[in-house]
Amino acid sequence: MTSTDYAYLSNYAIYSAMVLFTVAFLAHAVEVAFSVRNLEEKTQFDFSRTKRSGDIGTVMMVLAFIFLFAAVILRGISAHRVPWGNMYEFSITGALAFTGAYIFALWKYKIRWLGLPVAIAVLLTLGTAITLLYRPSAPLVPALKSTWLAIHVSAAIISGGVFLLANCIAATYLILDRYETKGGRPVWALKLPALEVLDQLTYRLVAFVFPLWTFAVIAGAIWAEAAWGRYWGWDPKETWAFITWVAYAAYLHARVTIGWRGRKAAWLCLFAGSTFLFNYVYVNVWGTGRHTYSGL
Repeated sequence: MTSTDYAYLSNYAIYSAMVLFTVAFLAHAVEVAFSVRNLEEKTQFDFSRTKRSGDIGTVMMVLAFIFLFAAVILRGISAHRVPWGNMYEFSITGALAFTGAYIFALWKYKIRWLGLPVAIAVLLTLGTAITLLYRPSAPLVPALKSTWLAIHVSAAIISGGVFLLANCIAATYLILDRYETKGGRPVWALKLPALEVLDQLTYRLVAFVFPLWTFAVIAGAIWAEAAWGRYWGWDPKETWAFITWVAYAAYLHARVTIGWRGRKAAWLCLFAGSTFLFNYVYVNVWGTGRHTYSGL
């Protein structure tokens, strides 16, 4: 098979994954919409009525992850390199990491209630990737031809996937906290975890992946010295990666030493996540400097 054949197979795997994510989205939507029942004067959720739909959604998410994983591998084979050379490849691999983080957390913490927003977020990411960011397979620019590409970028992408999942949970905390402050949760939120559980889960995810993000920043500095003869130059991407590190370090510090919990901690987590997204989207696409490898 030629490189072009592998590139086509990668594209077909992306489309297949999107179909599966769509089915997962519909299944989780049905799970939520049809689990409401009226009991005399009050309305309750009864997920036992839609358990099959939820199970289908989970299976579809796992299958979509497998197809997306295959798409990333095939993209790398077609380009004869690791598939992290432009914004399109960053996006599909980031979607893979985000989905993988959700599946792991689903197995570990039983968070199937996040299946619907995760499916939506991944579909938006993949849709943007194939319509606006797509670039044909091509060799790497000279500055990226290093073994540090696989080390640094893989650590950054995995970290980003887990950070974004933690941000989704933090956002859920803030939404539910606002409802409870006003008098009580709406019916669709009655079966979601308690605020304390969401707060603790956010912290665990950030604490779990923060060392990997630290390693990614250090690895990037080592790579910069090998490529450009300096460890740090305050390039926009370097600067925002450091800002993200400081923001998540502040979140962990506030949790452990100051005792921040709940609303303040959730807002700080969302702020840290926003710096990561700004770096990923704005700096990659419109930024200047030596890290402009988006291919756009």
